[in-house]
Amino acid sequence: MEKSSDALRTISEVATDLDIPKHVLRFWESKFTQINPMKRGGGRRYYRPSDIELLKGIRHLLYGEGFTIRGVQQIFKREGIDYVKSFASGNNTALPLPDAGKKIKSIKHSKKPKKRPSAAQLHPKQKILISVLDEIEECRKILIKS
Repeated sequence: MEKSSDALRTISEVATDLDIPKHVLRFWESKFTQINPMKRGGGRRYYRPSDIELLKGIRHLLYGEGFTIRGVQQIFKREGIDYVKSFASGNNTALPLPDAGKKIKSIKHSKKPKKRPSAAQLHPKQKILISVLDEIEECRKILIKS
């Protein structure tokens, strides 16, 4: 038997619906004061439809758009809850995103090492760092061969 769309949902149901572990939902509650599920006996959480919509918006901004927790907090501060909820469907590209927080950038490893400045141009600490990087690169090569 399926629940009504207005029914309260448990943390397990919401976690399954959003494909997110329960501990992540609890963590988000600690980072976003706007998430405020009802708590009943024993501290059990019950999420309203508006809570779920908000969680879907947060999920889209974090995972779909690549914002950091801090970035989403700034969006809440600047734009408000309704703005974040508008991303619940995950396909809201009509609304421009503010430049809030740093986006996550993928780390790309190029096969060609970047050209380094000559040793005369380097600070002594930079020379030490370069030698450490060279050692790490040698270790990486050894690991790849084995």
